Amino acid sequence: MQRERSMDREQQQQAPYTVVQLMAVNPYNPDLLPDLEAYVQEQVMSNTYNLDANLCLLRLYQFEPARMSMQIVARILVKALMAMPAPDFNLCMFLIPEKLQMMEPFITLITLSHYLETARFREFWDEAPRNRAILEVVPGFEKAIQKYAIHVLSLTYQKLPRHVLAEAVNVEGLSLDKFLEAHINEHGWSIEKGHGKGQLIVFPPNEYNHPELKKNTADGIPLEHVARLFPLLT
Repeated sequence: MQRERSMDREQQQQAPYTVVQLMAVNPYNPDLLPDLEAYVQEQVMSNTYNLDANLCLLRLYQFEPARMSMQIVARILVKALMAMPAPDFNLCMFLIPEKLQMMEPFITLITLSHYLETARFREFWDEAPRNRAILEVVPGFEKAIQKYAIHVLSLTYQKLPRHVLAEAVNVEGLSLDKFLEAHINEHGWSIEKGHGKGQLIVFPPNEYNHPELKKNTADGIPLEHVARLFPLLT
């Protein structure tokens, strides 16, 4: 039994540290750059996300500008767009030099972010296909933006015309029928008859589209969002 415990301890000591563990020990170590870049690629391929690791990489690029990978930074920003409504995109842009923000692909990504922040979904979906080389390398991008669009609409409306939803999520015809069926079954949506032959999509009540449900709590920025700013200010 003691021998087994001794072997377990040896295996733990020999196990390599993860990127997250190394980052926690010394986030300003430039030797972490290759590991953090590889970790961005891993996030893309596995459809996972770690904002803290990505912010750490962007901070290291500030100290090692010659080693900056434009491709990696672009992918970080695409992943940040997919995290909306969290403010991740703006947090990342805060760490990118202003002169680079005036170059492609960052100009395009900033434009797309602006469309999403202002709920100009039709303009977003018109612009996105022109930038497939940036966006399509990140799996799950379209679904993430559709989820964000639904989030915005469900906070704003109790019900809305079918064509408005179709425009916001960029889905039409039979594909939209399947899309609606899935959300009716999984998220409690319903459909009502509108004027003429139109349909109205009815969202479940929440404290925003039904103000009477709003809890009597102080308004403010969620603590986890404020906490993201602390490393940027040090």
